[in-house]
Amino acid sequence: MFELKKNDLIQKFQFQQPVSYHAESIKRVSHLANQPLRKASVLVGFIERPQGLSVVLTKRAKHLKHHPGQISFPGGKYEESDPSLLYTAIRETQEEVGISPEHIDIFGQMPELITVSHFSVTPVLAFISPSYSMSIDRNEVDEAFEIPVSFMLDKKQLHSHLFTINQNSHRVFALPYKNHFIWGMTAQIIQAMQQHIMATN
Repeated sequence: MFELKKNDLIQKFQFQQPVSYHAESIKRVSHLANQPLRKASVLVGFIERPQGLSVVLTKRAKHLKHHPGQISFPGGKYEESDPSLLYTAIRETQEEVGISPEHIDIFGQMPELITVSHFSVTPVLAFISPSYSMSIDRNEVDEAFEIPVSFMLDKKQLHSHLFTINQNSHRVFALPYKNHFIWGMTAQIIQAMQQHIMATN
């Protein structure tokens, strides 16, 4: 299992080289680079537990238009009334799973990630107080849970699959956890975090 302490996490994502996403993932959406994209952000929220760090994930409601039923970090679309994408991540986290902003302490962010659904998503890194309480909005989220960082950032747990559509190759990352299957954008973010931590060790 991979072990990571709070201070190590801060150091690696505040003072080290920038995080980069997998080259094939970037190439897959390169045709969208000059198209109008909708801004969004997600909260990668770390919690200090006696057994180590964990991260909050959600299972999106099945009736949602974008990525129904998928495992994701809490977050959503940027609204014009939002002063920043950092605010968007905090607001959406409170709306989706009821975690109060006073329990969220932002310490960094990752580069924007362009998705096939025409979003430009900024992952926001934060610590969540272990004393937080959760109140799930069932209109947006079916379930919320914590995953140990020792599992999430363990490279041996992440699977990579290459498949072809219309003669174009696409690489998809996936992370099975208990009865959940984490893939898509969430797995891309996890893969980038894994690579960044390995590169800065």
